[in-house]
Amino acid sequence: MQTLPSPGESITCSGPHYDRAKEAKEFDETKAGVKGLIDSGMAKVPRLFIHPPQNLRDLSSDTEGSATDLKVPIIDMMGCQDSRLRRDVVDDLRRASETWGFFQIINHGIPVDVMDGVLEAVKQFHEQPEGVKGEWYSRDDARKFRYYSNGDLFLSKAATWKDTLLFDFPFGEPDREAVPLLFREPVFEYEKHVEKLKRSLSELLSEALGLDSGYLGDIECMDSKRIVSRYYPTCPQPELTLGTINHSDATYLTLLLQNHHGGLQVRHQDQWVDVSPVPGAILANIGDLMQLVSNDKFKSVEHRVLARKAGPRVSVACFLVPGETQMSKPYGPIKELLDEDNPPMYRETTFTEYFGFYLSSGNGLNGESVLPHFRVSEPK
Repeated sequence: MQTLPSPGESITCSGPHYDRAKEAKEFDETKAGVKGLIDSGMAKVPRLFIHPPQNLRDLSSDTEGSATDLKVPIIDMMGCQDSRLRRDVVDDLRRASETWGFFQIINHGIPVDVMDGVLEAVKQFHEQPEGVKGEWYSRDDARKFRYYSNGDLFLSKAATWKDTLLFDFPFGEPDREAVPLLFREPVFEYEKHVEKLKRSLSELLSEALGLDSGYLGDIECMDSKRIVSRYYPTCPQPELTLGTINHSDATYLTLLLQNHHGGLQVRHQDQWVDVSPVPGAILANIGDLMQLVSNDKFKSVEHRVLARKAGPRVSVACFLVPGETQMSKPYGPIKELLDEDNPPMYRETTFTEYFGFYLSSGNGLNGESVLPHFRVSEPK
């Protein structure tokens, strides 16, 4: 098995004979992830992680002073069961979904200790000895829990500065024995609360589209949850790499929990805006498929995560997509939203087709928008 470099040594190669595939294979075989590079004392970013200049434009962070005063909307869900207050929440969600595609939710019902518990469990897992966490390292999609670094390691143009844990909840809870003991209580407790929040948001977003509150639930577009946690170690040269490349999500809706270390940025009004963590908040963003079924009413927008010297950044994303039995179900622009002045902008597609195209080399993995491929006409 390939060993990590000695302290201070870089595995960077230079010149025309650089073998990216070989370096990626050697890095993967360590099963130590990016955290392993830092633990080894590495002081330089390996070439495998160095991004081309076009990916590194306009790098800035809230710690260095943001270039804009723009802030992602904050939506208070307190009292949304009250008919008058609910209308205000729906209006706020509509505006945020149409203009930003992102919003921070407060008073959402998930206890702070539950959120803190799952974040701490993720942090503890990645900070275990390499031999312990390496037992869970896998790229096998059939495994409902797995640890890996860079899911697109062998396809992307450059690796990103993060390690990942994935939990699949296609029909509720996976086998508890398939999950490390460290996670069994925190992640399952968090998932139960996220399920309740998902149902509330499904109703509110349906109403924000001018539909019956049960509409999005009835079409079963968000029945499956994939919880993906990211660990972004401190980076010695953050100007050379990224935590996550700019992209939009191939989901209907994404719910994100993050610790106090920032780094997430959203593309808004043609500039990158820092998403400063709000204590106790859940960050939500519209996915590509929600933009598709809403016929461009709701917007799925680009976002990225910077690599930083401060850290570690820890996040837990819940990706909401159709259930396993609906993966091949065709979804297109919702007919109730269409008329002569608002014709369908997209053809029907299945989640399987859309996600397959998203994952294919040169598309979603490399920061290129996938939605235009499914358009039937140019937007007005």
